[in-house]
Amino acid sequence: MIIFSDDKTRLQVDRVHAWLASSYWSPDIARAQVEKAIAGSHCLGVYRDGVQVGFARMITDHASFAWLDDVWVEAENRGEGLARRMVQWFIDHPDFQGIRRMMLVTRDAHGVYEGVGFQPLIRPERFMERLTPEIANLLRASQ
Repeated sequence: MIIFSDDKTRLQVDRVHAWLASSYWSPDIARAQVEKAIAGSHCLGVYRDGVQVGFARMITDHASFAWLDDVWVEAENRGEGLARRMVQWFIDHPDFQGIRRMMLVTRDAHGVYEGVGFQPLIRPERFMERLTPEIANLLRASQ
């Protein structure tokens, strides 16, 4: 049985930290930083028979902007549509109704996000970012 829950007390933080620390977007992230990110976000866990198999979080002002981040599905559970269902869960959630802009960054899951209405930036020339030197170097090296 699959359960989707935004109860942060159910999150298996050791698993979430291990997943994110092994990801291309946050390699070797410190557990304390993951805990801080969880505390400041609306998080969603996916559980199969009590074991967490997925995670995603939304960073938002709950009025006009939301940033989808850290979408992860355990390797053995990929291909079941869980990532898309997590994203759709946020889109359908009452707290996210009326949000004017939801954004994310992905290297390889464009199809997942296009399937729930995300699209490339209409005016990418207007967007800017400020990165730490470490992240800027990591991104340059992985182009």
